[in-house]
Amino acid sequence: MNTTYLKVPNKISFKDMIKKSSLSALQYKKIFCENNNVKLIKDLIVWKISSWKEVWSDSYTKLNTNYRFIRTKAIQNNNFQLDLNIEGSFEYIKPKDFEKNKWLNNKNTVNNEDLLFVTWWNVWEVVISQEIKNSILSSHILKLPIKENKYYVFSFLKNNFCKEQANLWPLWSIAWLDSFSIDTLLNIQIPFPKQENKNDVIKYVELLTQAIIDKEKEIRSKNNEISTLIENELSKNQDIASIKLNSITFEELKKIWRLDTWMYNENYKKVFSLIKNYENWNSTLEDLWYKITRWQNLQVSNIWKSIYSEDKKEWFYKLILSKYFTEFMTYNKCDYLWNHKKLKTIKKWDIIFSCRWDLWRTIVFCEDIENLITNIDNVHIENKKTSIENKIFIWCFLNYLRNIWFLTLVSITWSWADSFTKYHFDLLKFPNFSEPKQKEIAKIYYNPTEYTKNLTLNNFLEEDKKWNQKVWIVELDKSIKIMKNHLNSVLDKIINDEVVEISFSF
Repeated sequence: MNTTYLKVPNKISFKDMIKKSSLSALQYKKIFCENNNVKLIKDLIVWKISSWKEVWSDSYTKLNTNYRFIRTKAIQNNNFQLDLNIEGSFEYIKPKDFEKNKWLNNKNTVNNEDLLFVTWWNVWEVVISQEIKNSILSSHILKLPIKENKYYVFSFLKNNFCKEQANLWPLWSIAWLDSFSIDTLLNIQIPFPKQENKNDVIKYVELLTQAIIDKEKEIRSKNNEISTLIENELSKNQDIASIKLNSITFEELKKIWRLDTWMYNENYKKVFSLIKNYENWNSTLEDLWYKITRWQNLQVSNIWKSIYSEDKKEWFYKLILSKYFTEFMTYNKCDYLWNHKKLKTIKKWDIIFSCRWDLWRTIVFCEDIENLITNIDNVHIENKKTSIENKIFIWCFLNYLRNIWFLTLVSITWSWADSFTKYHFDLLKFPNFSEPKQKEIAKIYYNPTEYTKNLTLNNFLEEDKKWNQKVWIVELDKSIKIMKNHLNSVLDKIINDEVVEISFSF
């Protein structure tokens, strides 16, 4: 739901025109809010907002010290919490430098339920943090010390209404770099409901926001559970003594026939040996009757001209790009494309694997999605002869190899655009896990369960958490998308001074 609250007024005063010194209509855009019951951020904070000096790069270390320097990249538009699975989202630092640089009262360290706000690059992004012990924040991340209704204020800061207020940057500024101003932040308007049960409406918004955060946590937990199951099955069912990490041989060089690779690396050999020595043997994708093809080329030279849109349009294809694939085997959005040709679409149980840019991220589609396409940067992995559980297992194992950086060691990573080709898939081995073990792993990803009924303000969060534990990643991701859309529709009603009905049927 991409509602815009920025509008050009029908008329302007001569005084405004003199002040702006411009005849461009864009320069007179304003935020329109029907609700006049608003509070400013500066009236909602406990103490004065301030930044701090940043930890210098000589404090960084490649060792896992359990002390972190959190970068702005950990705060993303589609996440309600910090995401440290994103490459470059943090740096490990030396413990002594953490102690040296942290402020009194933990004003620049990460605590549970801190409202964190970005002031540089991905400006105006915001999250409510989980607790990450021994972590210090970038100087481009501010803490917003909100007095009360923190989750309510946060939900609006994530919404277009506040983002568009913030992004009314001066003429000629570089939007993604120069648009932050502490005064702009302090004067952002947060509308509050005026209806008779206004306190219940505020609680309703906060509960929806907390529920989305709980689901994000559960997705990450279940993703880790899949990795743990795979690791345990591999390590417990082979002769560890058979793993040999020899130096490079000429025969090995002849087999790989490449020098621009990390496939001679000790970590590569260790993982490859674990797979190779699995007691039930191993197979390639070709052995398992999987077909790998590049997706269609959407360039003008191949399909002629297309019309693109970020908003949903009738008769348009849904376009999912690798940059929208998440670290947790889901996707967070799609664009829309119209073309006069009949394009190849993604079908139920297709596996899509990213081979360029946001490398090695992968999704399997457990449900039919009408007119969904992707582009040539991704490959299509399909098998019409195998079980659903085997498809999900293969896909989960690919994601596991990505998580442990094994795919990095196989890829071409020396060029300006790293890539993974059909040749690289031929180098991968997949352990032949038993059918019960494959089903156990698959169930963590896909296990349809009916949503809880008879929910109220008093029992919603508790019952929703119980449902989260029963279901798995696909259902959680679907529920997040539905709940975010519903939350934004509720906020839209508050902004437009309309009555909000409290209902959990979404």
